[in-house]
Amino acid sequence: MEGLFSIGKASSKDSGARKAMVSQRMQEFSERIRANRAANSNGNDVIASRASMEAEMAKLRQPADVQRESVTVAGRSARWFRSPDTQSDRAVLYLHGGAYVRGSIDTHAELMARLSQSIRSPVLGLDYRLAPEHPYPAALDDAVAGYRWLLETGLKPRRIVVGGDSAGGGLALATLQALKGADLPQPAGAFLFSPWTDLSGSGDSVTTRATADPMVDPASLAVMAAHYLDGMPPDTPGASPLFGNLSGLAPLLIQVGDAEVLLDDAARLHQRAQAAGVDASLRIFDGGFHVFQAVPAIPEAAEALADVAAFCRRVNGD
Repeated sequence: MEGLFSIGKASSKDSGARKAMVSQRMQEFSERIRANRAANSNGNDVIASRASMEAEMAKLRQPADVQRESVTVAGRSARWFRSPDTQSDRAVLYLHGGAYVRGSIDTHAELMARLSQSIRSPVLGLDYRLAPEHPYPAALDDAVAGYRWLLETGLKPRRIVVGGDSAGGGLALATLQALKGADLPQPAGAFLFSPWTDLSGSGDSVTTRATADPMVDPASLAVMAAHYLDGMPPDTPGASPLFGNLSGLAPLLIQVGDAEVLLDDAARLHQRAQAAGVDASLRIFDGGFHVFQAVPAIPEAAEALADVAAFCRRVNGD
């Protein structure tokens, strides 16, 4: 890793210092996830992995006061999430995670509902096509079509924010690059949770955080990348937007945990985006595991969403 965000193996003293700054709930859920992963490994079975993710995320209690409306967006299933105090002149286009092979608007429904509450904006979740049935660039094509659809409803670009987690975070970044390439206006900004921006796995943290990460296994991640790439070079910018042209993109808010194999995907993006003149900010959460924002019981999740809300207010001009 370059410069400020150089990542090496922490000493036991450093590890203890970081642990002291981590909430008890973050530590508890990290251990829970680690144990669940060991007990319910699906190997590389995509169908079983999808079913497991759907079942696990269905356990989360949905906020009762958030309205949900199913719609069709550019031929894909989508869903609006609106908290009681949302402002109708804006929207968030949210792209779920799942390594491009799993995940849906159902697995991320609770997170999108909380985002709507925090941001006070309608959130549109999009069921983009998944690999291996629909490899790259299907997901990217669907995301761009979703953004075009929002523009066609009359929303102004300065009132649209794009967000996503993991693969959805990488997809959100790739969408901004594709919009620039198509001479379409950039949204007001984009927030990325633990974004997967480098499908080649070249970041140092893929190795240095492999033991620390309770959720993401580098070997399985490589298999999922191969499903999505379907023979394309892993550094193809549309799939690995870290290697694409970052100049001229909308402001970025990047959040990641320091216990993630994808830590370098976020840190390198931040550094390269700033070098390209992009308004980009990065927050690394002590002890954070992959997309901890999806666990409402963790105090750091509330902090993260509060940061997103402040970012959205700023880029929306509120």
